[in-house]
Amino acid sequence: MESVLNFLNSLDLKDETLVVACSGGSDSMFLLYLLDNLGYKVVCAHVNHKIREESDQEYLFVKNYCLQHDIMFEGTELTGFVGGNFEHFARNYRYSFFESILKKYKAAYLFTAHHGDDLVETILMRMVRGSSLKGYKGFSKISKRDNYFIVRPLIYLTKKYIEDEAKNKNIEYVIDNSNFADDYTRNRFRHRILPLLKEEDLFVHDKFLKFSEEVDETYDYITRVTDEIKKEVYVDNTLDINKFQCVDTYIKKNIINEIFRELYPDNLYLIDGNHIEEIFKVIESKKQNIELRLPNEIRVVKEYNNLFFNKNYEESHSYDFELRDKTVLGDYIFLFRETDNTSNNVIRLNSNSIKLPLRVRTREDADKMRVKNLNGSKKINDIFIDNKVPLSKRNMWPVVVDANNTILWLPALKKSEFDIPKGSNYDIIIEYLKKGEKDYE
Repeated sequence: MESVLNFLNSLDLKDETLVVACSGGSDSMFLLYLLDNLGYKVVCAHVNHKIREESDQEYLFVKNYCLQHDIMFEGTELTGFVGGNFEHFARNYRYSFFESILKKYKAAYLFTAHHGDDLVETILMRMVRGSSLKGYKGFSKISKRDNYFIVRPLIYLTKKYIEDEAKNKNIEYVIDNSNFADDYTRNRFRHRILPLLKEEDLFVHDKFLKFSEEVDETYDYITRVTDEIKKEVYVDNTLDINKFQCVDTYIKKNIINEIFRELYPDNLYLIDGNHIEEIFKVIESKKQNIELRLPNEIRVVKEYNNLFFNKNYEESHSYDFELRDKTVLGDYIFLFRETDNTSNNVIRLNSNSIKLPLRVRTREDADKMRVKNLNGSKKINDIFIDNKVPLSKRNMWPVVVDANNTILWLPALKKSEFDIPKGSNYDIIIEYLKKGEKDYE
């Protein structure tokens, strides 16, 4: 108990309002009693989950206790569940309620009654199930959230110690009979595994706390390193694959995990090891263009050296219209004018060799072009691949054709054999410019 008191004193929160998450069980009632008797300003926050017959009675029990001991009480009933993962829904509901109470009382500290046995069970469960380094630490004495801290001062104590103290101090509490059933994973660890560990060492929870703290320190260090490298390789939801491949393997995994935490802030449980493996397969693949669909309609798109997370494509719409002077196409424009430019952004044509009018359209299946200086035809798709045109841009890339649908030009990429050298016999010059470029007007 001395460790708990020293920890509380080190926080220096006598002038703060403390919100206590209280279910009515022995742990949370002991915590509520302890903080109140130490003279802290306490607000009790209780959630009635409405899943057991006793839930309403427990709500009234906690409320009446607070009235009798002049403790501010805030309670709510869980509503809105329509199916799915109830535990996940209930947790989000609870913390949403707790956050509203913190905001109401301008408080920055939420106290929960997690104790040493809880920590042992949590670490063991995650070891058996599999987790990340962050998961293997269990939980900390203090956790930082966006606008508040979660504080767990009972982490130094065992369940038995808490129950004995509650009995000695005549602290009443409710008993949840579901805690005795082995239908739940945590209960099986609590009833079968934890007693065996305590036979070896009655204070095994202290060893687990030290393990948790060492893992936490290691995780914090690795997180700092990961964040620094992540800033270099991941910008605007885009991963630079070449830079990423130069990073240590462990840091790579951490970067991907951090990206997933950003994409799934409230439902990270939707992501598992298989999704992470798929990401690495896409990165390692020799294919230059790949799309991967993740839960909640998140898209991961590989385009050559870039990996886009949650890339939003505009809906593709085919087009086909007559090409005239100053034809605007998105951010680009076609100009019919004299120019010294001889790049693939300009084509010179002889109207006697083609059939007018000229048109610009999107690509079609089996499109081919007789490429200048190639002495043969080449598929449009192969030209896109050779020029590393991202998959997301190919369907909307302009294809200039004549009235016979003969492909004359892929602006900015390739010209056909119909292109006439500068200074020769031509009567049509078309330049393809991005809006805002020099000499645009």
